[in-house]
Amino acid sequence: MCTTCGCATGEVKIDGAEVQHDDAHGHRHVHTHADGTTHAHGYKTGHTHEHAHSHDHAPRYAPSHSHAPGMDGRRMVQIEQDILAKNNAYAARNRKCLLNLGIFALNLVSSPGSGKTTLLCKTISMLGDVPVAVIEGDQQTSQDAERIRATGAPAIQINTGKGCHLDAYMVGHAMDKLDLVKDSLLLIENVGNLVCPAAFDLGEAHKVAILSVTEGADKPIKYPDMFRAASLMLLNKIDLLPYVDFDMDAAIAYSRRVNPGIRVICVSATSSEGMDEWLAYLRDGMAVAGTAKRQSPDPCNQQIAEHGVPS
Repeated sequence: MCTTCGCATGEVKIDGAEVQHDDAHGHRHVHTHADGTTHAHGYKTGHTHEHAHSHDHAPRYAPSHSHAPGMDGRRMVQIEQDILAKNNAYAARNRKCLLNLGIFALNLVSSPGSGKTTLLCKTISMLGDVPVAVIEGDQQTSQDAERIRATGAPAIQINTGKGCHLDAYMVGHAMDKLDLVKDSLLLIENVGNLVCPAAFDLGEAHKVAILSVTEGADKPIKYPDMFRAASLMLLNKIDLLPYVDFDMDAAIAYSRRVNPGIRVICVSATSSEGMDEWLAYLRDGMAVAGTAKRQSPDPCNQQIAEHGVPS
């Protein structure tokens, strides 16, 4: 297992059913550390699908002492570029489907324990009749999907095993199982991790970074790739501000240091403070998606019926 991000091989499951990721290719994870060194691990079923992560997500050449046997720096960089390019192709297919159905999709990213699922449940409840579907990403268990389903919204659980993030291929399969409807909202709750999910486009309209006041205010500058990739930061659990030592102004300033254009909404699922602004953001996004759908040919549901999920 990689000691840098915790990512390792594991069986991917969607609602408990095993998924042969990317046409049953084996996985070989190749990790680049901040100093440029690499190491690889993986399993094989047939031939190898090499899955590379650069933990600062900046292409670099590894020195000759790469940890991956027979793998020099140029080869490692090429693998990473190939994997991200393949993921981006799946993401483009997902995005086209969402566009043609008029669905506003968000990729919710954060550390574990930021309150993503509680916030989602509150959001669904407050949206009322707005159609919402949820894709839940966790390493194990279906507890979060069950919590979402208890609100009445459809939810699909993706378990990544020891994997540290969702990718566009997994999300495409989950979208197919959800039987998505037109003019709706799709919320994707990624695996709790502020590193690797930053590099993987799922086909979403925006990444939304959630930072809770029970965490450090300096998270945005400690994990700049994630906050740079996000369009919106939700500063969550603000009802706890009287009880914790958290500098909200500093957190916002740090987020804008790495991403000057990031929008910030301060919310609490417990007290409902800030929820109206968050819901308005969602409704505005759905309106934009609906307008884009009307200008787009080739309805996605027909495409999926004819061709299946992206492959």
